[in-house]
Amino acid sequence: MTSPKTIALDCLEAAVAAASPERAVRDRLAVEADADRLRLGDDAVDLSRFDRIVVAGGGKASVAVARGLESVVGERLDAGAVVTDGQPDDPGLTHTEVAVGDHPIPSERSVAGTARVQSLLDGATDRTLVLAPVTGGASALLCDPIDGISLDALRATNTALLESGAAIDEINAVRTRLSAVKGGGLARLAEPATVVALLVSDVVGDDPATIASGPFVPDPATDADARTVLSRYDLDVPAAVRERLAGDTHDRGTDEFDHVRTVMLVTNRTAIDAASETAHSNGYQPLVLSTSMRGEAREIALAHVACAEECRTNGDPIEPPAALLSGGEATVTVTGDGTGGPNTEFALSGAIEQPEGVTLLSADTDGRDGGTDAAGAVVDGATVEDSEAARAALADNDAYTHLDARDALVSLDSTTNVNDLRVVLIEENQ
Repeated sequence: MTSPKTIALDCLEAAVAAASPERAVRDRLAVEADADRLRLGDDAVDLSRFDRIVVAGGGKASVAVARGLESVVGERLDAGAVVTDGQPDDPGLTHTEVAVGDHPIPSERSVAGTARVQSLLDGATDRTLVLAPVTGGASALLCDPIDGISLDALRATNTALLESGAAIDEINAVRTRLSAVKGGGLARLAEPATVVALLVSDVVGDDPATIASGPFVPDPATDADARTVLSRYDLDVPAAVRERLAGDTHDRGTDEFDHVRTVMLVTNRTAIDAASETAHSNGYQPLVLSTSMRGEAREIALAHVACAEECRTNGDPIEPPAALLSGGEATVTVTGDGTGGPNTEFALSGAIEQPEGVTLLSADTDGRDGGTDAAGAVVDGATVEDSEAARAALADNDAYTHLDARDALVSLDSTTNVNDLRVVLIEENQ
């Protein structure tokens, strides 16, 4: 009999496969040679209008999107550049250059790779079609600090934001104002070219302005919004950053970008639906709690455990054997010096409280939980033997180390990035 842990891992693998950006490009885009046009789902672009087609963008899944584009567009593609966070041994690309940056904190490599993307866009004309991969992680990978803000200042601000527990839209309210590429910066640079932005969503709600800090869409935030975030989380940021945000002279709300079309390729729901089907095929009744879970990871975990307990005890909201599934983006407020991320914290917090007969998996679909080499963890009622030691690890933000010692970490080879996936398998009472 297949163990619940194995089934939970099968759910994760199915989710990642379903959310493959390369497959989504091939499913959604096609060149209709007889009509000389590029089909984009229900829309289309007249290719006869263009002398040049380029790929320009970035993010953790940008290589996979570019690979799909090269297979669809073929020799019509003239050039390309994407910035990712780890170049594969063989990216399988002929026309597209792969630059490597760093995530979650940008680096000189991020700036250098971004310059290559900017040079393609800066040379675009009204006879240029830009196919732009925009995927999670590009907020750090596509990096060009505005004049007056050094890379060191930007890095310090990013670190403070990421460790504060702020939500992604709050983080973006600050960092878009410090960047020449975020908040529509690449859209402005690409004018008058036609841009098709191809999005892989790693954010709750799938807002194009939030994914990768919205390089090709209008910026909805204001300087006042950014100041509110700094105040709300009492953030210690460099003086140059506070000076930049002191007035209301950098708001960009009037941008419309009529030259940009946006195509959503895959989302967290794509992954959740595939995991749900896998759970069902293994004898569990699936129930999707939400694809929009957000908040402190360890607190969300307790809510999932409570739902599992109710299922076991009273058959609500679903009779076991059952699979509760959720997606979204948990956050961690860093106060300790340990190693971990939202998914390992979720798993350890849940493992401390979860009863027998319940298996819990939490993983980031990009294969890396925070800055670690694990995607997350899979735990059950026997994972935590010493609850006090486990609570101490949580207090030090050291969930990774604690779970690693219990062989609970999950490794994942992934080319997608559609946020977190959580699977809670609940067995029948014996």
